[in-house]
Amino acid sequence: MLRQYETVFIMTPVLSDEQMKETVDRYQKYLISKGAEIVYENNWGLRKLTYPIQKKSTGFYHLVEFKAEPEVIKDWEIMFKRDEKILRFLTVALEKHALAYNEKKRNKAKAEKVKEE
Repeated sequence: MLRQYETVFIMTPVLSDEQMKETVDRYQKYLISKGAEIVYENNWGLRKLTYPIQKKSTGFYHLVEFKAEPEVIKDWEIMFKRDEKILRFLTVALEKHALAYNEKKRNKAKAEKVKEE
């Protein structure tokens, strides 16, 4: 049974834009290869960290919301732990209220984008 998850991961700020995109692509390809469906993703860009991690004060944030089998998450997180480009990550299983909130937030963002055009 597919469950919906949300992962936010922080990449080291010393990466170039191309290296950052390659890293994100690698994780997306992994999910797709395991039969997951990517529902939404958002690159939050370079942001200041609340506290230093590995002597870094900034990092590239990226959010991925996806549907996958629970077994996929274990290997997904092992990949993050082994990758020196990843400073931190957090994966959470979304329940019905979180799903409704995320959908509402995405629809609001789409509406605002359409207004601007």
